[in-house]
Amino acid sequence: MSKSTHSIDIIKINSTKTSNHQDHLAVEEPLEIQLEYGTTDQRQRKSISITMRTPGHDIDLAAGFLFTEGIINSFSQIKKIEHTQQWNPDAKDNVILVSLAEEVDIDFKKLERHFYTSSSCGVCGKSSIDAVKMTSFASLPIQEPIFDLQMIHSFPIALRELQSVFSDTGGLHAAALFDVEGKMHLLREDVGRHNAVDKLIGAAIAKGLYPLHQFLIMVSGRASFELIQKSLMGGIPILAAVGAPSSLAVQLAEESGMTVLGFVRNDRFNIYSHPERIYLKE
Repeated sequence: MSKSTHSIDIIKINSTKTSNHQDHLAVEEPLEIQLEYGTTDQRQRKSISITMRTPGHDIDLAAGFLFTEGIINSFSQIKKIEHTQQWNPDAKDNVILVSLAEEVDIDFKKLERHFYTSSSCGVCGKSSIDAVKMTSFASLPIQEPIFDLQMIHSFPIALRELQSVFSDTGGLHAAALFDVEGKMHLLREDVGRHNAVDKLIGAAIAKGLYPLHQFLIMVSGRASFELIQKSLMGGIPILAAVGAPSSLAVQLAEESGMTVLGFVRNDRFNIYSHPERIYLKE
């Protein structure tokens, strides 16, 4: 398995002084996700996605991607998932094959929605939200769960303390699941913020935690439209971000009943939608 960090010799500049050092970089490599599907006598194989990711937890990433894109609706629909070199002997650990159960009916049009949330071509907000609404979300619980604001203040510190690769490289995003007692249940890292969330949700559905109605997801970067969509697919009622949310992200969250917190750091945060899930002491 490829390592998630890469060491390199660098020249460090401090004012006018120079010195030789060894630095650690976050590894970024392509992962191709292939599907095997169909009835027993008519199995087919198709490459459906290539994403740039940090190696590690690739099975979680593939499962989470298929789930958040609406291709599968439970981990039980996966018969087998593994790295493969069958099509490309030189691919090493960068191709993963997901074999689906025979009864799973694949709607590849759902993957067209991925174009809207991954594209930087400037599609309009209405088109993006309409495309996402074509995928069914798990209905969120109303006014639940309730998180204490003092507990939320502690989440960024807990996230940073357990970001093993970030501490070495400073170059990775993280996503973590917290419960109302403040316990962190899962954490995943990746060079791509959307991959970190897919890895997290993939691991959660594999553990049988779906729908994730009693959890808050904490992300280390900004709250983008795509992260809101993926969290909604997992049934997560609250998303907290160290950075800022986008206008389209808040719009989708407001319409979907999700609580969004932004700038969660240094004992401060803003509530952008559905504040009823945050216990604000008088």
